[in-house]
Amino acid sequence: MEKYITGNVATNLYWLGRYLERTTITLREISTAYDKVIDIDKDAGVKLYDKFDVKLKYVNAYDFLKEAIFGEHNANILNILTNARENAIICRHLLDSEAFGEIIALHALFLSTYNNHLEIDYNLIDQAQSLIGEILNARSRRDHKALSDSFFRIGKIVEEADYRIRFHEEEDQEIIQSIFKEIDSICESLTKDHEELPKIRRVGGATKDDLLTSLNAKVDKIITG
Repeated sequence: MEKYITGNVATNLYWLGRYLERTTITLREISTAYDKVIDIDKDAGVKLYDKFDVKLKYVNAYDFLKEAIFGEHNANILNILTNARENAIICRHLLDSEAFGEIIALHALFLSTYNNHLEIDYNLIDQAQSLIGEILNARSRRDHKALSDSFFRIGKIVEEADYRIRFHEEEDQEIIQSIFKEIDSICESLTKDHEELPKIRRVGGATKDDLLTSLNAKVDKIITG
């Protein structure tokens, strides 16, 4: 079990967790929108990326996949995975070889598809989801009392909270509240002065911006010390 982790490494573990969770969520949303673009609503992809503050343009379902995954915007999958890869390299010494190798392979999968102009289809998404599953399974076998695991888990959970607040705040209030409790629990395990940490605003009556601001303030205090 690690006794000490620098703020820089903690930050990279946190963002590694966030980027991997963001990839999982985004791929799931892309798959759902892709089906809708084909069958019932050509503008489903536009509506999805409006939530990411991205004005996505495409001419058909295949073009939607291309623009969603490789388009010139910050929410594209290759960009997210490039960030995940960079964070993984910096904290490589705290990742087991299996998880690290799968992260590199995940990024390489999309980079190769992009560079070689390969066909983009469900197979690419399925391969990516399989690799992400292997990464998370490798992490789950680690000692959950390790500091590195705590920072990684916070990142993953915060990204889920961020997603639910932005996309489904009304219907997911109980889930969001449960996530906040889990974040509180992890944060309290990381510091003796947890009573002095910023409080997370509670769901109900608070705006989305209020919830996200209070959530990020607490996590920033833990990460940066």
